[in-house]
Amino acid sequence: MPETKQLTFSHQEIAEALIRYAGLKEGLWGLYVEFGILGTNVTDPSSNLNPAAIVPILKLGLQRFPKGNNLTADAAKVNQPVKKKASK
Repeated sequence: MPETKQLTFSHQEIAEALIRYAGLKEGLWGLYVEFGILGTNVTDPSSNLNPAAIVPILKLGLQRFPKGNNLTADAAKVNQPVKKKASK
């Protein structure tokens, strides 16, 4: 079997993982991405300079949402309390 070199996740799966990591217990939380923008000049294959924009991802996180959507997960469902088995 070939070695896996890439794993991909949906926005909702990333939100669920971050909710678990943060220990959130309630609320709808969704993926938050903060971008920056930088200007520079780049050289094309003909050695001509062209103005260009670079848009780095500065931060990834969670933000609270009033309604669910494809970016969100419900913290109450993600971090449900573990039910203990009744002893006999």
